[in-house]
Amino acid sequence: MGCSLIFGAAIPGFFLSSWFAMLLWGVIAPKFSVVTISYIDSMLITISLWIVVAPLAAAAGKGKWFKK
Repeated sequence: MGCSLIFGAAIPGFFLSSWFAMLLWGVIAPKFSVVTISYIDSMLITISLWIVVAPLAAAAGKGKWFKK
């Protein structure tokens, strides 16, 4: 039950956060004179961030690195 609940929330969350990243990048990019990104590129950025942030969040949740 626990694993299916996690995947049930993570998969739609991934697609939504990729979509939001693409939309926000499209609004901010012209102000900094950079090109906009596609949905596929925003998915790549999102999964890269998740791979970096997830272990840090898990370690912080367990109190391994950060003392509560």
